[in-house]
Amino acid sequence: MTRIRELVQKYAQFIRFCIAGGFAFSVNLTVLYILTDIFHIYYLISTVGAFLVAFSISFLLQKLWTFKDSSRDRLHIQLPLYLGMQVVSITLNASLMYVFVEYLYIWYLFAQAIIAPVLAIVIFFINRTYIFKKREVIESV
Repeated sequence: MTRIRELVQKYAQFIRFCIAGGFAFSVNLTVLYILTDIFHIYYLISTVGAFLVAFSISFLLQKLWTFKDSSRDRLHIQLPLYLGMQVVSITLNASLMYVFVEYLYIWYLFAQAIIAPVLAIVIFFINRTYIFKKREVIESV
């Protein structure tokens, strides 16, 4: 039991990252369903709306909870970088899915099961290293 506790403590930030990402994904699906099936909004418009809601939640959870960054001074830099990373991620995900399914003949769900964790790890390190990197506080005398 102590070993499990040590592992959880060691990888706590990555675990929070995965939980926040999973929650944002579930929000995306829920909003997509509500907009499309309940409000009868065209599914492509619903997709954009769901993305915007999930993106906002994801950004806030990652910034405030995963990386414990409550500062506002870098928000104007972090938000566009995070959005750009998300756009690159979805583009890369779709491209890799296409290659895995169409050329490597891998079942699409298995392909996604391979791609998603790899992208999650890469995105985690990009977030930690660049977007939400802890900055040294310089105190003026």
